[in-house]
Amino acid sequence: MIEDTKPRNRWRELIWHIRNDDENMNLYDSSPLLFVHIAALLGIFLVGFSGIALAVCAAAYFIRVFALTGGYHRYFSHNSYKTSRAFQFILAFVGASAAQLGPLWWASHHRHHHQHSDTEEDIHSPRQRGIWWSHIGWLLCRKYAKAELDRVRDFAKYPEIRFIDRFHVIAPITLAVGLFYFGQWLGAAAPGLGTSGWQMVVWGFFVSTVLVYHATFCINSLTHVFGRQRYRTDDDSRNNLLLALITMGEGWHNNHHRYPVSTRQGFYWWEIDATYYILKLFSKVGLVWDLRAPPPKVYEEAETVNAQQNASAT
Repeated sequence: MIEDTKPRNRWRELIWHIRNDDENMNLYDSSPLLFVHIAALLGIFLVGFSGIALAVCAAAYFIRVFALTGGYHRYFSHNSYKTSRAFQFILAFVGASAAQLGPLWWASHHRHHHQHSDTEEDIHSPRQRGIWWSHIGWLLCRKYAKAELDRVRDFAKYPEIRFIDRFHVIAPITLAVGLFYFGQWLGAAAPGLGTSGWQMVVWGFFVSTVLVYHATFCINSLTHVFGRQRYRTDDDSRNNLLLALITMGEGWHNNHHRYPVSTRQGFYWWEIDATYYILKLFSKVGLVWDLRAPPPKVYEEAETVNAQQNASAT
C-alpha cells in the first residue's frame, strides 16, 4: 500500500502548498518588488521633494526605460539591430539597473511569450490568466524566477552578459549608492536646491523604479486588452498611443507582434517611437548598425486589412 505523504493537518497542508506549488505567490519571491514599492511610498513622506529630485527621477525613468526597450527588448530579445560587445555590455548593465533582473532572464521569457502569445503556454497572457496576473502576478512566484538559457544561447555565450544576469543586483545597488552620494554632494555644494542623499535615493531610484515597473508591465497586460489591431495576428496584441508615449514606443504592440524583429515599432511616421529615434541617432555615430525595418509586404498587408475594414463598415 502506498502511503499518502501529503500532510493532512490544515496548517501543514498550507505550508506544503506554499513550498511545492511553484506558481504560488509568496512573500519570499515577491519581497524585492514589495520592498521597492513600500520604500517609494514611505520615502516620499520622509524626505520631501525638490525640483532637482523630480528632474533626476524623470531622467532615471527615461534612461532606464530606453535601456529596457532598446536593450533588453529590441536587442537581447529580438536581435533587431547590431552593436559592439562594449555597447552591448552597457545596455545590459543600464537595463539591469531598472531592477527587472538580468538581460538573459528578461529575453528568455520574452521569447517564450512570442512563441506562445495568448495561448495556454503564455506565461503572462491577460486572455488566459487576467490582467493582474499578466501585469505583475507572474513575477511574484518562483516558477519564472530562473533564466531559461537554452532560449538565449546567442547571448549566453558572452561571460560578461552571464555575469550581469547572475549578479543583476549589482547594477541597481550601484545606481542607488551613486544617487546617494550625488545628493550628498549637491546638498553641500548647492544647498539652495534643497536636496539630500536620501531624497535622491527615494526619488531617483525607488520612485523612478516603481514608475518604470508599471510602465513596462503595462505592455504585458494592457496592450493585450486596450487599443486597436492593425494586423490580424493570432493573439490579442493592440496598438495604444498612450502606452507608446510612456514606454518610448512599446505601445505599438500589434505592429510588434506582426513583425517582432523590426527595430522600429511605430511603423508609420505618426506613430511616435522614441526608442527608435534614439537608436537611429546612435546609428549615425556608429554605436549601433543594421537596424531592421518592416518589409514592404507588412505595409501591404496593413493596407489590405484597412481596405477590408472600410468596405465592411460601408
